[in-house]
Amino acid sequence: MPRSERHRLGAVGLFRHARHRYRGSLDPQLPRGPHGRAHVRRADDRQRAESHPRRAPARGVHGVLRLTQSRRHPRTGQVLKRDATHSRRKRLKQRGIHEPGPTAASGESRETTPRSRSGQRLFVLDTNVLMHDPTAIFRFEEHDVYLPMVVLEELDAHKKGLSENSRNVRQVSRFLDDMMRDVTKEQIDRGLQLPSGYSGNHGKKPSTGRLFFQTRQLGGELPQALPGQGADNGILAQTLALQNEHPDARVILVSKDINLRIKAAVLGVHAEDYYSDKTLEDADVLYSGMSALPADFWERHGKDMRSWKDADRTFYEVTGPAVREWQPNQGVFEDVPEGIEGIVRKLSGDAATIELTRDYRNERHNVWGVTARNREQNFALNLLMDPEIDFVTVLGPAGTGKTLLALAAGLTQTLETNRFVEIIMTRVTIPLGEDIGFLPGTEEEKMEPWMGALMDNLEVLTGSQEGGNWGRAATHDLLRNRIRIRSLNFMRGRTFLNRYLILDEAQNLTPKQMKALITRAGPGTKLACLGNIAQIDTPYLTEMTSGLTYAVNRFRGWAHSGHVTLVRGERSRLADFASDIL
Repeated sequence: MPRSERHRLGAVGLFRHARHRYRGSLDPQLPRGPHGRAHVRRADDRQRAESHPRRAPARGVHGVLRLTQSRRHPRTGQVLKRDATHSRRKRLKQRGIHEPGPTAASGESRETTPRSRSGQRLFVLDTNVLMHDPTAIFRFEEHDVYLPMVVLEELDAHKKGLSENSRNVRQVSRFLDDMMRDVTKEQIDRGLQLPSGYSGNHGKKPSTGRLFFQTRQLGGELPQALPGQGADNGILAQTLALQNEHPDARVILVSKDINLRIKAAVLGVHAEDYYSDKTLEDADVLYSGMSALPADFWERHGKDMRSWKDADRTFYEVTGPAVREWQPNQGVFEDVPEGIEGIVRKLSGDAATIELTRDYRNERHNVWGVTARNREQNFALNLLMDPEIDFVTVLGPAGTGKTLLALAAGLTQTLETNRFVEIIMTRVTIPLGEDIGFLPGTEEEKMEPWMGALMDNLEVLTGSQEGGNWGRAATHDLLRNRIRIRSLNFMRGRTFLNRYLILDEAQNLTPKQMKALITRAGPGTKLACLGNIAQIDTPYLTEMTSGLTYAVNRFRGWAHSGHVTLVRGERSRLADFASDIL
């Protein structure tokens, strides 16, 4: 540009000229002069702006503009720095949750209420569901979840404390905080996309629905037969209002409170229990750990059978279709007098290796003076005495000998074979009747009133000792020094090495508590879980949701675990008769 022209344009003109020249050089559609420079005029600018609009802003997973933490490119609109949506996904991923990226469907969504698609369900969650399972909001697959405001209020009221419920409430709050960080009010109104890929779903479909909160007052009114402003009535009112507002969607109230479900049914609201953590539909089909061989088993499977001995053990290898239904360390037996009894040691397709059991009904093979009185007890002692099995579950009604067998096996392997350093015994402290208040003393002294079964069985195990009363008392004191009583409240963070751990009354544990306890076992530790799922005292816990049922079902295919269900009482004829008729 000549000097005279630069003087004529001045500073502002030179800046505009340079800017238009730069823009024109980027756009090949603009007309160019003889020197290859674009002819830049205001009309051309307007024409280019109309024919080449800026790129539309990117939309997030909730159908609204992403909240960026930096500016965009002045022409292309490209984000020059990672946005807040990316940060939220990263935080959720660190907690084992994956939030899906934006899709065409989510980008065009403009919903302000729960969806009413064909087959779509809207689950209204009660507070006790979240207190029972903090990951419940991720367990409803493609369906939407709704949280009334009264549920958030109840969660806030139960967040303090050291109980399992309080810990679950705090975990729910952390999940919700991660999901709601860096989102707008409009996104909350449209519903938050539920993160998929939660690591605790155990093979179930990932959650693809949305999470809705009560953001406005709905017009649900309860009948005059339900007075008061209780939390349950508030949840019912919200569910009724949603049901009236969305007649095409199936609105379902999910609660573990039986009385709330009854009131909901009376008002015409569909209510269900929380089924996601149920291991079984019926406790009668729970794995028993034993299987009777059919009468023609050896005729069908004995053609290619081979047998051998290793030390004092006898093994059989059989092949056939019945083998596919067996589990590792399952007991198999012939239901005839003097029939064989064996344990499945190895499975490979249609082939299985069976080891004949040691007969602990014989006095020569007694375990700390205890002999098995029936087939089930014999299988239980074989599992409890096996050094290759680390986890044993024993179920059975009262008086079947669960605690006695586990304690006798532990004493033998601790004091005679020195396989374990000591025995640790614990149980859930849930009273049968009214609570007796605080107990004085140390941890062991506080737990002693709950360990009556331990004291009673120690008397049985030391009752046959020689040396009179003095000898029995000395033996009792020796055993007590090798048995430690511990509370479940102080188990978190510990690691037990070379210990024999007995968990009594395990039916009162939740699946999460059971996991926390089993993961305390270190190298050389064996864990025996004992319980009766017909005697559950924990609120909101059933035979199908008990931690003991959960453990039996999850460990049934592991080569280092075993399970036996005891069926015959051996306590006394009075106890057996009472169990049958009462």
